[in-house]
Parts: sequence; structure tokens; C-alpha cells
Amino acid sequence: MQVEQLEILDFLRAHRPFDELPEEALQRTAAVIDVRYYKAGERIVAFGEVAEYWHLVRSGAVEVFRRNGTLYNRLTEGGYFGEFGLLRNGRVRFPVVALEDSLIYLIPREVFAELFDQYEAFADYVEVEDKTRLRQAMSRKEDANDLLSATVETLVGRAAVTLDSTATVREVAQRMSEEGVSSLLIVDDHPDVPGLPQLSGIITDRDLRTRLVAPGLAYDTPATEIMSSGVVSVNHNQLVFEAMLVMLRHNVHHLPVLDNLRPVGVVALSDIIRYESRNSLFLVGSIFRQQSQDELATLVPEVRACFARMVNEDASSHMIGSAMAAIGRSFKQRLLELAEAELGPPPVPYCFLALGSMARQEQLLVTDQDNALVLDNRFDPAQHDTYFKALATFVSDGLARCGYSYCTGGVMATNDKWRQPLKVWERTFTDWIERPTPESLLHAGIFFDLDGVWGKTAWANRLRELIARKARGNSRFLACMARNALQRTPPLGFFKDFVVESDGRHTGAINIKRRGTAPLADLIRVHALAIGSDSLNSFERLKDVIDAAILPLGRGQDLFDALEFISMVRARHQAESLAVGEEPDNSIDPEKLSEFERKSLRDAFLILGNAQKYLKYRYQPGRAN
Repeated sequence: MQVEQLEILDFLRAHRPFDELPEEALQRTAAVIDVRYYKAGERIVAFGEVAEYWHLVRSGAVEVFRRNGTLYNRLTEGGYFGEFGLLRNGRVRFPVVALEDSLIYLIPREVFAELFDQYEAFADYVEVEDKTRLRQAMSRKEDANDLLSATVETLVGRAAVTLDSTATVREVAQRMSEEGVSSLLIVDDHPDVPGLPQLSGIITDRDLRTRLVAPGLAYDTPATEIMSSGVVSVNHNQLVFEAMLVMLRHNVHHLPVLDNLRPVGVVALSDIIRYESRNSLFLVGSIFRQQSQDELATLVPEVRACFARMVNEDASSHMIGSAMAAIGRSFKQRLLELAEAELGPPPVPYCFLALGSMARQEQLLVTDQDNALVLDNRFDPAQHDTYFKALATFVSDGLARCGYSYCTGGVMATNDKWRQPLKVWERTFTDWIERPTPESLLHAGIFFDLDGVWGKTAWANRLRELIARKARGNSRFLACMARNALQRTPPLGFFKDFVVESDGRHTGAINIKRRGTAPLADLIRVHALAIGSDSLNSFERLKDVIDAAILPLGRGQDLFDALEFISMVRARHQAESLAVGEEPDNSIDPEKLSEFERKSLRDAFLILGNAQKYLKYRYQPGRAN
């Protein structure tokens, strides 16, 4: 058997539904497979044409469409398509286009029919509907049926394939081919722990193509010259959901998995999408391929479709908010790349900050943009500010075109007040904490939820550390923040019925953000500041608060449940608005909720009200917290 057929055979053995076929059937199939390459955007099959092959994705990604042009599915390594036409009328039912440069294995119709007829397990797996198949695939992993409870180690199907840093690229390619893997880890001996391999870098199939073959490097080139260093990784006991967020945040397709610093495996994009609807991961990749504001703006419908799909698939608000925030970060990052390409390199280093819900990873569809710039301490307004104002304007205008409306309060980097050197930010934050005023307290409620998006992101960490250090134990500041957090109350009257209001074009509505999620985030922030928590997300802050035991027994979990329920009411309302062609907003009519939702929402608001009473009691000037 030729080398290429051996590689095909190894691939079939590693993927469903081939992994349960007898060896003889696998060898017959591998011998007749045709391998074809498709460029991004190239049509693979068209609706109505004769179905001659069953298609298996070897690498890359493809999009499957319905006959009316709407997206039906996206597939990556191990995905397959074409069975519907082969099993029914012999004509292609779903046109397919390459989303990325892709290698496709083509299995002849006669061979597919033979496998389908002779092997019941193969036929059952291929024939069932997509959701059932996905459910079967997930059930094969023990305790891996829930994105929020499954750990990364459940996805690690084999030990990490490694070489040390003395290896050449030829040795890397040979080892990857022998092992049938799409990535390899470069390791060195740990300087402080003899015998412990330390992760130095990663090399993927893509690296071999773009960094070795394309530039024509010699095969004896050191592997370290084409590897990616500073590798983002996850621990074996982290959640699959957390791994997905890491991929979203850093736009990577392979994550090394560590156990006590030792590399134990690699999780790939194809592993994660067994759990995730795929839209958010693919969307982030698409954002970074766009070349202008105009092109980025065309992705708005995809963002909305991604949001609606997550809601309809019963993702939690934590998952939805985190994924949408990652998408928003990606828009900012790509706009900053485009801005620097147009304006030239920055005259001094900077850090672009995300503030508010994006920083907390609690973003939904209806959101404005809150951002700021931290500049190097060498910043000279006379010499440098023209550049940074233009940069901020480019990003802010681009975000507005991509669905992130301008902040009506002017909390944007386009505002001269919010473009400052690091030392000024440190002085400003210190002043807000040590000498609070009504205005500075309002600002603290926004700026103290900050995250670095681009540039010197370590400066954002430094500012968060300063906030945590200064705020913890400052009873006067915490009392002022608590009093400020009580200004927005839940919409319940004396008899615990809903108090509706006129909200813009809505009469008899409740602004679920202003009267629900926002006051919850406010009071959780106060507790987090009191204990010195370094978490940003409200759910993660709540976990820190519960661990610190500063709340009455059971109150922390009550708040957790209330935040989740109110957030999901808000998310479902926005998704339902999209479904009927209306512009989404935060205003809900209680009369349109089911009886169960009304009762549960009332319970959640009661929890919020009681939590605000406790906040007022706990944080008083001069009282130790």
C-alpha cells in the first residue's frame, strides 16, 4: 500500500463512523478514495447535480447550504456530507462550498453503498439526523454530555505527540505523518524540575504549509524556526466551555492540554465543536479574514444568527455572554489591526481597553461600546494625540457599523478624557477610591470592569490589581459604591406585583437590563471589590464571594440562579424579536410571558430586592467589612 493510502487509512481508523469497520473494509475504502483540494470559496458540489461521491473533510472547513441559499451546517476535520443524495434520488440535495482551503476525501458511490448495506453500525450512524448523531458522538465520552460540566480531559483521546527542540522540520513532518496527527508539541527539559518536559511551542499542519513549504525552507531547518511559541494552553481539569472561550479569545484551533505543567494531549477545534454550535468559533475566524470596515459590517447578520442559535439551543447565559463578548473583542482587535495598517505603527505603545459588559463577558445583542485607551507614560499629547484620536475614531466608527452603538455617555476612547497615560489612569483610579464623588462613583461602575483587548494588555492587569488592592478594606468607598448600587431597584410593587413603566416606544414594559441584570452586576461588583476578587465575570465573582463566606448561607446560590434566569429572559426576548423581524431591545411585557416565567421572574426580582437590603446593611461608612 502506498504512503498516501496509509495516511488515509490512519485517518479513517481515527474517525467515526469508520472506526468500527473491519480492517479489510477500511483497506478497500482507502484504496479507492480520491483526494481533492478546494480553495476557500470554491464550490464543491451544486444542487441537483449527480451525486457521485460521499465526501469526507480531511482538513479545512466547508459550508453546507439549503437549496434556498440559507446556511445548513459547517463541517471541519472528520465531518462528512453527501449521504442524503446518495441514499435518496442520486442527486445532490445540499450544495457545499469550501469555507477555508480544504482537502476532501471522495468515496465513490458504489463503495459508500456497499458499506451502508453491509455494516449496520455504519448505516445507523450515517442515516440518523444530525442532532441525534451529535448526541451519540458526545455520549461516547464518559461524563461529556454537558458543555458546562464536561472537562477537557474527556476530549483527550491520545497522549501528546512531542519532540524536543533539537528536532528538524523533516523529523516533525515524519512524526506527524506516522502518528496521524495535525499538530505536534515541542518540549524541553524543565530548568527546575529534572525529568519534567516543558512546553516550548506547537507546530500544526498549517505551519508546515505556510512556514516551511510555501517559503521553500530546507528540510533540515530547526523545528523551532517554524513553531508557534508563547503557546496558549489549558489544564486537563478545565471545562470544555472554558477551552472553547480560549479558542475564541485567541483565535486558535489547537490547545495543548497540561496536567501539573506536563503536556498530556492536544484538543483541536474539531473536538470542541462536538459541543458547540460552531457559529461563534467560525465567526471569529471570519472576522479576522475581513479586509475593511465594509467587509466587517457584512458579518452583522451572522452575529445575530449566532446569538439566536445559542439561545435556541438552550445555552446558558454565561456561555452566550462569553461567546458574544469574544466576538465583540474580535471585532475590536481586527479594527485595530486595520487602523494600524492605515495609520502606520503607533508612536508609543498603548493598550485598548474594553469596559462594562464586554469586559465582564456578559454581552448580548443590544449593547453599546464602552472603551478607553491606556497610553505609554512617554505619551506627549502635542506629538502623539493626533494619531491616537484617529485610531480611536476608526475603531469606534467601525464598531458602530458592526452593531455596537456609540455610547451616549461618551465613554469611548474618542473622548479626550479617556485617552490617558498609564500613570494618569493609576492616579485617577486611586483618587476615585480614596476621594469618591457622585460622578466618580458612576465612572467606577463602568471603568472598574476593564479588560485589555489589544497592545500592552498587561497594563490592564496592573490596573485591576491596583483597584483590588485599594478598594479592599476601604469602608467609605465600599459604602459609597453600595449606595450607588441601590439606585436601580427591581420592578416589584408593595404586593410583589410587577411595576411597569413607559420605556421609549414601549408602554407597560420592564427594561430587564436596567431593572434586572444591571443592578445584579452592580451589587455583585461591590461584594467582589470588598474581598479583593480579581474575577471579571459576575458568575465568577459570585463564586469568589461564596467562597469568602461573606453572605448569609444560601444567598450566593440564590443570586447565581436569579442572575441566570433574568439574563436568559433578556436573551430569549432578544432572540424572539429577531425571529419575527423586529429590532431587539431590553423591554419585556410581563403579560407576554408564560405563567411559569412570570412567577420565576418575580422570585428572581425578590432575591435581588433582598440582596440589595443586605448590601445596604453590610456596607456602611466606618464599618469593617
